Amino acid sequence: MTDSAAVLPPVTAEVAAGALDLLPARLRKRVDGAVAKAAGWPVEAAHDGVLVRVAEDTAVTLRVTAGIVTDPDDAVCSCLLAPACLHRAAVLSVAPLAVREEGDDEEEEKKGTDRTNGQEGQGKPEGGQGEAGAGAPASAVADEPALTPVQSMALDALRDAVTAVLVSGVSGSGAVHRAELLHAAHSARLAGLYRPAGTAVRIARLLGEARSDDPAFRLAGLSGELAELLDLVRRPAAALSPARRDYRPEGPLRLYGLFTEPVVTASGYAGATVYALAPDGTLRTLSDVAPGGPERALQASGTPVPGGCALGLRELGDGGGVILTAPTVSPDGRIGGGAAVRSVRAVGAGWREAPLAALWERPPAGQLGSALSWLSEPADARSAGGDLLFLDGVVTGAGFAVAGGPTLRLAAPDERTELPYAENLALLASRRGLALRLIARVVPDRPDRVHVLAASWIGHDGQPVRADLGLRLLNRSHIPAVPPEHTERAEAGEPPALPVELDLLRRTVDRAVAGGRAVSAMSADDELPRRLRAVGLTTGARRVEALTDAAADRRHDVLGRLLPADPGGFALAWLAAAVYASAATESLLLAAWTPPDISAN
Repeated sequence: MTDSAAVLPPVTAEVAAGALDLLPARLRKRVDGAVAKAAGWPVEAAHDGVLVRVAEDTAVTLRVTAGIVTDPDDAVCSCLLAPACLHRAAVLSVAPLAVREEGDDEEEEKKGTDRTNGQEGQGKPEGGQGEAGAGAPASAVADEPALTPVQSMALDALRDAVTAVLVSGVSGSGAVHRAELLHAAHSARLAGLYRPAGTAVRIARLLGEARSDDPAFRLAGLSGELAELLDLVRRPAAALSPARRDYRPEGPLRLYGLFTEPVVTASGYAGATVYALAPDGTLRTLSDVAPGGPERALQASGTPVPGGCALGLRELGDGGGVILTAPTVSPDGRIGGGAAVRSVRAVGAGWREAPLAALWERPPAGQLGSALSWLSEPADARSAGGDLLFLDGVVTGAGFAVAGGPTLRLAAPDERTELPYAENLALLASRRGLALRLIARVVPDRPDRVHVLAASWIGHDGQPVRADLGLRLLNRSHIPAVPPEHTERAEAGEPPALPVELDLLRRTVDRAVAGGRAVSAMSADDELPRRLRAVGLTTGARRVEALTDAAADRRHDVLGRLLPADPGGFALAWLAAAVYASAATESLLLAAWTPPDISAN
């Protein structure tokens, strides 16, 4: 039996949103059961798409354009009830969501006639850092731009849809909740509300990952997206932020390859991305990502750099260099191809050579602060590589002792067995005393670790060796033995840990996302507010009390009848708790990474 979620082609958000539209009410009630079955239906390749075998005499055919199902008419079922059948709806619901192409929003913006120009907003709810001032969602800003009636309706629909998801939780949000969220996202996009629309689609994609037990799913990531959307629907200035711009021509560009990262997404895409440094000190990326499975990552790493220089992406990332003429570059640093692009090989640089070596010269705490600021920006406004950390240190018995920073655990960014991250990191972690230079990614909800993408060490011949840990499987022969005297000196402290009370607060926030309002009410910890106050987190204590009250609030009218629940009140209380937990975590994480000021003693 084939896992259909792994081989079904991606479908656009609009097609997925309409998957349930044709179903009568009696069938909509049964759609979640059908979706569960659809995950096990065999999928066969067809000349223009795939064929999903539902039964001996029933099949759903999906036709693709450029690897994607783009039109509702491209999903056809052979049963007598089609198209108003559960088979078609289930297949479209279980299929991964397609990634929206750059520039699509801009084209819609050009075509639209009822659009309001917005102001650039901030993606993360305001609330400050740490205890002081943290935890309150952003309040309305003076002189907010006015919404059109269509935009107001679209924003209200988004608010209702995301609130319904939060109240139901991941466990209770089925195909109907996901379809309503995608419908609201589509209406918001047509109304020019690109940022909240994009966030809603990411939430729908994460819900799909959660329901399919995808190994890449992280509950904290879904919590962050829910918090962002709940804040956006309350702030017209941020909701009206203009669409991302398409690739724009740029002059000659010299690039120094840094590393190559495999890309495998739950939305059915795979490939490789190479990070490179430009002369102005900014990071740029070149990618080959298309519909496919994990096996495509290694294949795509050999894709030539655009422009005809016969230099592969992985070769560029492994110390190569290139000069591009007439490239196109997106606002976030992605480099596109095009007929006008030309490229020639150039001398690259090692990690210990200029200009790349400068990336490791910044103090770790300063790098962390920049990465956390990058994460607080809207997802569609982040520059390439803003969450990367460049760390030197030594492997110890407790983890990786960062020079000028804490001891950290080295974790795999992707634990799929098709990618060698976990095996490589286990090998490196076993070489106590080994000096490493790393490129890693911050994990804001796990302060004791980083996700390691690439590493360098001194090889047998005394020369630096570097490896892309997601593409190259290492063995013991690749790493020289560590002298005993280095092993004996490899001692360091334990990885940083947040206060247990704050961790419990973060779990409370995530538990609400996982189980919804009902689980929040049943699992409330009456002792947590007291414990938070005992360690000085008084604002956090108030946020937990408000969330608990909102979850359990079932008031009665004067005649003793039970009043309807207030989903909006629960969502607002959860948002306040989520914002506080995020801000306090960041503040304490920065403190843990900052070395003590010995001059003050």
